[in-house]
Amino acid sequence: MFDDNKVIKFELVTPERVVLKDCITQVTVPTKEGEITVLPKHMPLVATLVPGVLEIVDNKGEKKTLAVSGGFIEVLLNKVVVLADTAERSEEIDLERAEKAKEWAEKEMKASIGKMKDEKQYAEVFSGIERQLARIKAARRHQTGRRKTPLDQN
Repeated sequence: MFDDNKVIKFELVTPERVVLKDCITQVTVPTKEGEITVLPKHMPLVATLVPGVLEIVDNKGEKKTLAVSGGFIEVLLNKVVVLADTAERSEEIDLERAEKAKEWAEKEMKASIGKMKDEKQYAEVFSGIERQLARIKAARRHQTGRRKTPLDQN
């Protein structure tokens, strides 16, 4: 049993699976308008997610970090549903592989900058870099157990 005034029913879903379904005390998500934190009794809203780090605090006080690549968040009274394009738990991310993928995507972008046919092609390459950056940040937060401050380096 839980107190509706102190917890939020949370669900994180991708097209492939339900990634996480839990009762939490807060969630912080990256949106187009900036990072937002949802607490119990938050006002209803719908927002577009951007690639970044999603952090939750469960009802036991434990933090969980995930990388998301975009999607939507819907906040209802004490219920939050995140529909993500992709989501990956930070402990599942291979940091070295993510860094190599980011480097490869950056090289591809530089090599084809003048050869890209249209803005869509450029956006796809740039989106790949953003996804890898989100994965790297989530993995690093998991490893250090803390959140990076603006003074920390990427």
